[in-house]
Amino acid sequence: QAQLVESGGGSVESGGSLTLSCAASGYTYSGHCMGWFRQVPGKERELVSIISNDGTETYADSVKGRFTISQDNAKNTLYLQMNSLKTEDTAVYYCAAVLPPACYYYRNPSSRVNPRFFAYWGQGTQVTVSS
Repeated sequence: QAQLVESGGGSVESGGSLTLSCAASGYTYSGHCMGWFRQVPGKERELVSIISNDGTETYADSVKGRFTISQDNAKNTLYLQMNSLKTEDTAVYYCAAVLPPACYYYRNPSSRVNPRFFAYWGQGTQVTVSS
């Protein structure tokens, strides 16, 4: 059974750092591109960053220069290094395995989340940034 398990969320003060991890199992990790998304109550889930199989990284404008996505294919694990955190980064963060045809779609960071484009989602991890 396919599973994505996030870890590393928590509470931090503004300007601080956190690293999120997402451990994948039960499916062919390299067969999908991987991404981080976030959601706050009352708002749509939005793309934070996505990494393609060729290593191409895409970031939302709001996190560009502060967040870095990476992956360890040998460990089937996705990471998100978050630096210079701001209060507006507070959200539940989800990792997701994106179906290959949609990987190019999400190279536009403004693309909306369409459930049809995703193979698997993690359960989410809360990130809270206080001022």
